[in-house]
Amino acid sequence: MKILDGKALAAVVQSEIAEKVAQLKNKRNITPCLAAILVGNDPASQIYVANKEKACQKNGIAGKLFRLPAETTTVELLQLIEQLNADTAVHGILVQLPLPKQINEKEILDAVRPEKDVDAFHPENVGLLSQGRPRFLPCTPYGVQQLLVRNGIETRGKHVVVIGRSDIVGKPMGLILLQKGVGGDATVTTVHSRTENLAGLTRQADILIVAIGKAKFLTADMVKPGAVVVDVGINRQPDGKICGDVNFDSVKDIAGAITPVPGGVGPLTITMLMLNTLTAAELTA
Repeated sequence: MKILDGKALAAVVQSEIAEKVAQLKNKRNITPCLAAILVGNDPASQIYVANKEKACQKNGIAGKLFRLPAETTTVELLQLIEQLNADTAVHGILVQLPLPKQINEKEILDAVRPEKDVDAFHPENVGLLSQGRPRFLPCTPYGVQQLLVRNGIETRGKHVVVIGRSDIVGKPMGLILLQKGVGGDATVTTVHSRTENLAGLTRQADILIVAIGKAKFLTADMVKPGAVVVDVGINRQPDGKICGDVNFDSVKDIAGAITPVPGGVGPLTITMLMLNTLTAAELTA
């Protein structure tokens, strides 16, 4: 059984990004810039944004953080996004989710210019991905793909079962794995809370990607011996400890390879955000 170390891989990819950022500065005098917007005081969001700031500094990317009060309106947030869309020094715009209830989330995400949508949530970017010509890949599924590719795990012709159908992970994960070429060409089944005989389907998978948001949901009896198991979940247990959507202790004895939580997919999500920001800067005319 192999542990898929996302933390170690993230360090390797970030060193590659830092080198390309330095080249972009030297050759074209462009410093990639990511603008992050944080509305309110959600503790988890504060941690995520702080980690993104650190990653920017580490990779030579300029970071701008805009903190807005929890009572911010949709109109006020749209005004800020309009300013950032027009700012040629800003290459990527990140709106930290979740947003307070009074804000129309879809309207906000749709307002970010597709060329600056480094989360790849805009309908235009989703459409490009679905047509096999992506501008950016959504950060978490992109991280999962790189984890597989760089650990020499073949996806071509393999049966991948994705547990979860969210717009952030489940749906784009399937689209990425269906792309032609390296890290794609898979046969993808997406299962979710309404799927009948879910365990019967997961036991057919060569690769299982679990993003359902339920602590320790995937157990050993749901896994084919030797399958690769990628755990995207992050759940806080009553004792304060973090666990994934996979029951790691039972599944590790049957899986051929497995990601830990923490230290698996998480570090790669922020890394791919940095890579998308670099890509956005490189695409600048």
